[in-house]
Amino acid sequence: SLGIAAVNVGTSWVLAESPETTVWSGIAKTPVPPGTTMWLSSINLAGDGQADLEVHGGPDKAGYAYPSEHLPLWSAELETTLGPSPFGENISTVGVSESDVCIGDIWVWGDATLQVCQPRWPCFKLALHRGRPDIQQRMRRTGRTGWYLRVLVPGAVVAEGEIGVERPDPAGLTVMDAHSAMSDRHLDRPDLVQALADHPALAAEWRGPLQERLRR
Repeated sequence: SLGIAAVNVGTSWVLAESPETTVWSGIAKTPVPPGTTMWLSSINLAGDGQADLEVHGGPDKAGYAYPSEHLPLWSAELETTLGPSPFGENISTVGVSESDVCIGDIWVWGDATLQVCQPRWPCFKLALHRGRPDIQQRMRRTGRTGWYLRVLVPGAVVAEGEIGVERPDPAGLTVMDAHSAMSDRHLDRPDLVQALADHPALAAEWRGPLQERLRR
């Protein structure tokens, strides 16, 4: 099992605006009081929402988990106080990281069943949210990006306690392995790229580019 340090939700608001454009985002989230019971649907936690559903949200991004252990590192590196849900995470986890969570792992949280399905590669909205134009590259370079979850069985969840690992995925391909495969532009490890591309639990958003690379 893994611990829950915090659960966070938020709906869309204006992240940035100029005379040419207005950027809406749900990346800024606030903590849910510990012990609160919430409904986790097939697309998100109650009270959570996304502005641009073409690239955010949906079944393969129903929840975003981020290791709480990374936060002191970021605070030191960025020389700032991060505040709650600094990267837009819904679940701040305790006890796991990208190196031991695997694509396809099945979790049980309250009455809901979830599955790890892809790492996060942040878009420009994280840079706006943090006021750091380099944060996207930093996250990708370090692999400290967290991961997205799909909901296999919706249900009521509680904003505290633990999440059980019902079934570790037998392939053993970690979130960090998925990063390595996506970063492998020259097919230095075609076996890893192929294994990830073939994994049935990997989100289509990640599978497509890997398959294209293999075809080329």
